[in-house]
Amino acid sequence: MTDDDVPALFVPPVPGTTRAVARVGMVTFDTRDAHALAAWWAARTGGHLQAHPGFVMVHAPAPGGVTLGFQEVADPTPGKNRVHVDLAVDDVARFVDACLAAGAQRVGDHALPDGFAWTVLADPDGNQFCVSPAHGA
Repeated sequence: MTDDDVPALFVPPVPGTTRAVARVGMVTFDTRDAHALAAWWAARTGGHLQAHPGFVMVHAPAPGGVTLGFQEVADPTPGKNRVHVDLAVDDVARFVDACLAAGAQRVGDHALPDGFAWTVLADPDGNQFCVSPAHGA
């Protein structure tokens, strides 16, 4: 297999090449209350908060994890979010129950023919996210 056989986003950077690659640094949510929503997500992910005026980040507890950003806006985008976070957990039912108890709403449960299943929830602001076992597990 050569570099030309693999989509550019999946080719690791190679010193001396001109191929542009990026890694996901942060996924950002618009919200009316950045601190409250960031605190909610920090409790779900074990991340820690870093607050700035009008913007709060939840840094992943493990090196290399994705940071979640929460920016205050006057009018968040209505309707279903086009990008969402997928959370991989060891005990889906237990984690879903804890999220529901903390104010999430169940949107739906789904499964593929191979048995892989996930639950779609919405956080207190209505942002949808998925909860499943690790992909490939």
